[in-house]
Amino acid sequence: MKSEALTCIGCPLGCRLSVTVEDGTVRTVDHAGCARGVVYARQECVAPMRTVTSLVRVRGRRAPLSVKTAEPVPKELIFQCLERIHGIEAVPPVRIGDVLIEDVCGTGVNVVATSAICG
Repeated sequence: MKSEALTCIGCPLGCRLSVTVEDGTVRTVDHAGCARGVVYARQECVAPMRTVTSLVRVRGRRAPLSVKTAEPVPKELIFQCLERIHGIEAVPPVRIGDVLIEDVCGTGVNVVATSAICG
């Protein structure tokens, strides 16, 4: 059995969680101030996920465009996703929510614009 200490990011409380993991399964989560802490600990200890945010070049512009993954992706794929994101160029016009990359790195998650650029 393995014990892990985590700081929960599920809500503003920032509870210090104590998690017991056995054979890849979370057995106990202690010190969670709310149910979100238990959900966070189970996800983080077994299959951590992150939302990736970055910037992409914009054709004909100096200022970059902000983007993010529409949903969290597996933590181990963050750098692959960033490589793919940094390899594209946005072409104006772009609206908030426009999909710039579909199914980034085979995750089933799209990369979307988080700001707009007029034509």
